[in-house]
Amino acid sequence: MPRVKHAPASRARHKKVLKRAKGYRQGRSKLFKRAKEFSERALTYAWRDRRRKKRDFRRLWIARLTAACRGQGISYSAFMAGVKRAGWAINRRSLAEIAFQEPEIFSRLVEKVRSQ
Repeated sequence: MPRVKHAPASRARHKKVLKRAKGYRQGRSKLFKRAKEFSERALTYAWRDRRRKKRDFRRLWIARLTAACRGQGISYSAFMAGVKRAGWAINRRSLAEIAFQEPEIFSRLVEKVRSQ
């Protein structure tokens, strides 16, 4: 039987890994073994951080809302409780955008929450 080396398949695998490692420094982008190690690590970080991103943005929105609420003389928790009590279907992202870009509209929202 003839000897089989699997050259086309392994070359394709190597090319895929080296393409993914493009832009890495020194041997990490040129040598297959090192490129594989570091691109796998990068994929792990990317997977983790896609999930972290959601947490980080929620924290940012809450921090912005807290600052805006304190400026209006109300706590964040009291404001959010009022929003729930009023039955508004508006999320923290939208509220943070309103507080950041339209402070006068946000102050009217705070007044409505206070009157509840």
